[in-house]
Formats: sequence, structure tokens, C-alpha cells
Amino acid sequence: MYGHMILGFCGSPRSGATEYVIKEALRMIEMQGHKTEFYTIKDKEIRYCIHCDFCLQKRGCILNDDLGLLYELLKEAEGIIIGSPVYNGGITAQTKTVLDRTRALVAADPKVFEGKKGIAVAIGGDRIGGQELAIQQIINFYLLNGIIPLNGGFFGANIGATFWSKDTLDGVKEDEEGFRTLRKTIKRFIEYLQVKDA
Repeated sequence: MYGHMILGFCGSPRSGATEYVIKEALRMIEMQGHKTEFYTIKDKEIRYCIHCDFCLQKRGCILNDDLGLLYELLKEAEGIIIGSPVYNGGITAQTKTVLDRTRALVAADPKVFEGKKGIAVAIGGDRIGGQELAIQQIINFYLLNGIIPLNGGFFGANIGATFWSKDTLDGVKEDEEGFRTLRKTIKRFIEYLQVKDA
């Protein structure tokens, strides 16, 4: 019997460090008895939001592409993990596009995200390469949409999980501090999910 459904979203346009970290996070969550789903934007056709207001009028998105499955997963999920590599000091363009396109979900149901729990993960090629700025963009999305943003607490995971990949998959696998921040963040995430069950 599974507990909550948790969605892990990978905002990297290729396989590598971010995909690895998100899958590791989902593995940790599954070990606590929860169901998980993984979604990556890699090889997906996802068009930019054009802010045409079609969704406000028709309660759906005018753009017909590969985002339909993610819409359904986002509605079903009780917890969300958004992970992005750092591009130019922030999240990837693909991640931003997906966050923008969720406007269609909110137009159809203004409470679609209300009360869900969310955590953020950022992977940078440099030790201080914009990870906190990327996480802040994800947290802003959570706050704007009624998702409760969670962190790993003081001493290393104040706003989420951060990794230093050294621009390689091996680099992220060897980042013990990064995995410490992830474990702390996942621990609190699980605790808050269970508050709903108490």
C-alpha cells in the first residue's frame, strides 16, 4: 500500500547529473513507502507560453504539445520535486517554460496546487554557480501557486538541495555534501507529507 504520490520533475534537456539526482531523490522517497513518478523534459516538444489568455477563456492551453502528461501528473501529485541544472545563474529555459505553462492548470482550477508540498534541487558546474538563485526561482513558483515550499533546515540545506557537479556526472555522484543536503531536504519533505495523515 503506497502513501502519497510524489512527482520528480527534471528540467535538464539532456541525461546526466540532474536526472541522476532526481531519480536518487525519488528512490529515497520510495523507500519510505510512497509512490513516485518521474518526468523529464528531455526529448519533449514543449513550446513557450505566449500569454495569449486562451486558458483564461477556455480553461485549457492552446498549445498542443508534450505537456499534457505533465499536467495530469501535477494534478495528481501531493508532493513535487523540481530539479534544474544552473544555466547562466538560474533555472533552464525549459524549466521556466514549464512553470509558465502551468498557468493553464490554474486557469482551469485556481486551487489545483493548493496545499501540495514542494522542494527544489539545483545542480551547478561550479561550487557557487547560481544554485541558490535557481532554487529561489522554483520557490517563487511554489509560493505564487499555493504550494508549501520545504527545505532541509539549518546548517547546509536552508532553502533546498544543492549540488556541485564539476560539469560531470561523476562529479555529482561524488558530491557528498550535495547528497547530505538532499537527504536533509527529503527527510523534512517526508515529515510534512505525514502531517496530513496524522
